[in-house]
Amino acid sequence: MSGQVGDLSPSQERALAQFRENMQDVLAVLPSADDYFLLRWLRARNFDLKKSEDMLRKHMKFRKQQDLDNILAWQPSEVVRLYEPSGFCGHDRQGSPVWYRIVRGLDLRGLLLSVSKQEILRFNFRSLELLLRDCERQSQELGRKVEKISTVFDFEGLSLRHLWKPGVELIQEFLSALEANYPEILKNLIVVKAPRLFPVAFNLIKPYITEETRRKVVILGGNWKQELLKFISPDQLPVEFGGTMTDPDGNPKCLTKVRCPEDGEEGGCRGAVPAHHSRPQINYGGDVPPHYYLHNHVRVQYDHQATVGRGSSLQVDSEVLFPGCVLRWQFASDGGDIGFGVFLKTKMGERQRAGEMTEVLASQRYNAHMVPEDGSLTCTEAGVYVLRFDNTYSLIYPKHISYTVEVLLPDQTSLEKIEKF
Repeated sequence: MSGQVGDLSPSQERALAQFRENMQDVLAVLPSADDYFLLRWLRARNFDLKKSEDMLRKHMKFRKQQDLDNILAWQPSEVVRLYEPSGFCGHDRQGSPVWYRIVRGLDLRGLLLSVSKQEILRFNFRSLELLLRDCERQSQELGRKVEKISTVFDFEGLSLRHLWKPGVELIQEFLSALEANYPEILKNLIVVKAPRLFPVAFNLIKPYITEETRRKVVILGGNWKQELLKFISPDQLPVEFGGTMTDPDGNPKCLTKVRCPEDGEEGGCRGAVPAHHSRPQINYGGDVPPHYYLHNHVRVQYDHQATVGRGSSLQVDSEVLFPGCVLRWQFASDGGDIGFGVFLKTKMGERQRAGEMTEVLASQRYNAHMVPEDGSLTCTEAGVYVLRFDNTYSLIYPKHISYTVEVLLPDQTSLEKIEKF
């Protein structure tokens, strides 16, 4: 394999040499680290030596905290192995491994009710380490450096349930850790089957990824199967995604076709299954069965607290500036159940009298004192939406509520791309 690290300017070569000298203590404990590895951190910080060194030293603390040197031997719990919808399958046209993420099978609520947030994050860190291990193996086989991975995000089935706040916060935390600890490893992020809700979802994660990563997002349109072949050859792409690869039994989804990053085996897993074959090659996930649940609800910190007096109600206004935004809420009550509904204030000049409201989400009583409630709706028109907490039916007991209300805006760039298809 060639030892060349690509075209560097004289100043970049000097920065690399100095960085190598400054990080001798780190290189001593990472024997596989080479100039390609060092350049990842330099490029992530535009060859600023101090910032690059700070970033890498923070990563070394992260490695120790997460025990990344031994993470490939770690086995996640069964529910994570079965219901975390992702996997590796084949290589792109430059030999990089391809990581698939299947949004329609993602039940983050079910997972967070079943295991800790840390375990889900650790599972994904383990996946990244497996992908980097496969890059090393590909480098040896191809005789040239393979240091980046391709990702395919299947967004079919994206719905408002995927915008559940604790789940979104988990994804945001993972993306922050990815940018801080695995810089410059993503070649592209290929999005297929993106629905109208995608720009809203993307806007939620956009602040947690760098501008460089955002530029790597490729949204494919209605002919995505043909377009995907420009990145991945048919024999390396599952039939499910427009290629010719299948499981040994002919399944087009490639559920069990394995190319093991550790040992290079290929074929279906039969008989005794090694530890690193502990899950399908592409796992399509699904709703987590309740028998895995360890808790009744996920603990959430709310932004506001209020008391709804006996026989009264509380109205919370949220202004939506244009159609397509998502109104999202979460609340819990203390002292008993609480009524809740959403209304749209009538604009001046309409037939109805000013100040009247149109019901958007029918008011009903929620046992939010037992299980916190959360929900969302896509706003089909602009205006002031009113979230009404109703305690008029209780003439004896006031209700104490905690709540969070947000208006989620779509990312305009991705919205324009979606509208073109």
